[in-house]
Amino acid sequence: MKRVVFNQKGGVGKSTITCNLAAIAATQGQRILVIDLDPQGNSSHYLLGEATDPNLTLADFYDQVLNFRMRPRKTREFAQATPFANLWVMASHPNLEELGGKLEARYKIYKLREALDEIDDDFDQIWIDTPPAFNFHTRSALIAADRCLIPFDCDTFSRRALYSLIQNVEEIRIDHNHKLSVEGIVVNQFLSRSSLPRRVVAELLAEGLPVLPQHLSSSIKVKESHEACRPLIHLFPGHKLTREYQGLYASLAV
Repeated sequence: MKRVVFNQKGGVGKSTITCNLAAIAATQGQRILVIDLDPQGNSSHYLLGEATDPNLTLADFYDQVLNFRMRPRKTREFAQATPFANLWVMASHPNLEELGGKLEARYKIYKLREALDEIDDDFDQIWIDTPPAFNFHTRSALIAADRCLIPFDCDTFSRRALYSLIQNVEEIRIDHNHKLSVEGIVVNQFLSRSSLPRRVVAELLAEGLPVLPQHLSSSIKVKESHEACRPLIHLFPGHKLTREYQGLYASLAV
């Protein structure tokens, strides 16, 4: 199963959702790979801290796609082990932004899908974190994935952008990847005591949009988890938000 976490808006929790769901899956004995396509590298730092091998990042992977090498590394070699059992990362690099334009000019949009097909037997699940833009890396991730999760933080701007997000996914599905589907909308930073978030979620459900039943609360524990470079399931296993993430994971098709 290959999932992409996608939203063109920044600050909606793509990296946090990707890493925490992946970490929960890994604690259940699944072999999990996280692919960090965002040049900011938040998922990479969250799971690896300062231990990222600079010679085994996605920038190096894509560099060998663009430039002939006598002995190119196999895709599996770019998967760096995290401190957490059953969890690996293909780490980001700031050069990904520059490489995106070069890869697009050379029509390399399917290279990520080909690479993931190569390692499909090595991992039970692959989770892909994307940049906050509908660019080469995001499109290549949607082409490579089976399912798409869309983080949503109940405000007016996010709601207005939601419809174009779903349309972008549908265009990729029609043109490039018939397997792709929107698995669900993940309501993040949900304030259950406020009327606006409850009303917005109710309206999305009334429109027939695939809002997932488990919502994620806002909590300072997320920032503490980021600082410690440890997903919630490892740092705060009994916390309310951790249980919400576990409920969210349980609602997904494995």
